[in-house]
Amino acid sequence: MPQTNPRFVSRLTRNTLALILAGGRGSRLMHLTAWRSKPAVPFGGKFRIVDFPLSNCINSGIRRIGVLTQYKAHSLILHIQKGWGFLRGEFGEFVELWPAQQRVAETAWYAGTADAVFQNLDIIRDHNPDYILVLAGDHIYKMDYGAMIAYHVESGADMTVGCLEMETERASDFGVMSVNDEGRVLQFSEKPKEPESIPGSPSKSLVSMGIYVFNRGFLFEQLIKDADTPRSSHDFGKDIIPSVIKHYRVMAHTFRDPRSGEQAYWRDVGTLDAFWEANLELIGVTPPLSLYDKSWPIWTYQEQLPPAKFVFDDEDRRGMAVDSMVSGGCIISGSTVRHSLLFSNVRVNSYAYVKDSVILPDVVIGRNCTIRNAVIDRYCQIDEGTVIGLDQEADRKAGFYVSEGGVTLVTPEMLGQDANHVR
Repeated sequence: MPQTNPRFVSRLTRNTLALILAGGRGSRLMHLTAWRSKPAVPFGGKFRIVDFPLSNCINSGIRRIGVLTQYKAHSLILHIQKGWGFLRGEFGEFVELWPAQQRVAETAWYAGTADAVFQNLDIIRDHNPDYILVLAGDHIYKMDYGAMIAYHVESGADMTVGCLEMETERASDFGVMSVNDEGRVLQFSEKPKEPESIPGSPSKSLVSMGIYVFNRGFLFEQLIKDADTPRSSHDFGKDIIPSVIKHYRVMAHTFRDPRSGEQAYWRDVGTLDAFWEANLELIGVTPPLSLYDKSWPIWTYQEQLPPAKFVFDDEDRRGMAVDSMVSGGCIISGSTVRHSLLFSNVRVNSYAYVKDSVILPDVVIGRNCTIRNAVIDRYCQIDEGTVIGLDQEADRKAGFYVSEGGVTLVTPEMLGQDANHVR
């Protein structure tokens, strides 16, 4: 695509309203979402998943944002209130929380992604955007939405779908599409059992990222039509897209690295194994996603904490972390941490050994503990001498969850502890 004038893009982003769908339960994350929605799950040492689409909006110049919440949203609401209140309303900038309010019917919670937007059409009309950018609130990536919106306008699309190439064997968990030479969507199947591959690339499929750009009038028309359609599940992927591709101009915008032209970083951390793997990817020497990129910062609510501290230097009691990321407020006291990611306010006591693990905030690991291949949820107090991750059968007998990939999840409830449910 030819270079787009930055002033053209900035006008488009100023006239765009972003809607982040953040009401999902994320049941495949098991007990991690027992007391929080998936977008509120901590990620990357100090962030939450929702910070990534929010930061993408800010860095793209989109500063009118609605966050649609529903399932166990209290921790998500607190996080956004604390960390995302810096926009200036007098300049027409905002991050608004749109909880499920039964605005359409007294018993109507959000029935699907399209219904979530439909139930807020009156608010969208009041903001009067030219374009509506609909985003999933539960993926990890960095993306300049301005380029996608410019492509949408220049191609004369009614709707544009953000997409990426993925191994065909994994594509059945996503919406899969086929396109013609100009990028127009010809077919769309939501979570097909046998995904269609890309012509010339039999091992790859083109899948939806759950990112859509709509012209305002077109979106209103389709949502109203869908709401009146019997037996519709009121979902963008299952209902809206298949119903419009034959009669309207629906385009696909492939997400690529703007410098290399290669497939850009994008992760769906919807399972415990994927969550564990994506977190541990960050600690590599040259990780696929850099949190140190000053040109595209990830914003969040940041508690004021002291620096991480490593204490004791005896031969058998040395506080140290190797090939790891350790966040503020942590104390590594005479213990060893290897190839792990520690969130804020974690304490690892003497003679403990932690390896290949993701430790969420406010965890205390007792003396002489051994933890490997694990995810430890917030507020866990691990008793002295506890062994986790070395014997899967023993972990299951202890009441812990062990994933298909062999990652052990521990939550306060599994330990019989009365934890703070605002996570």
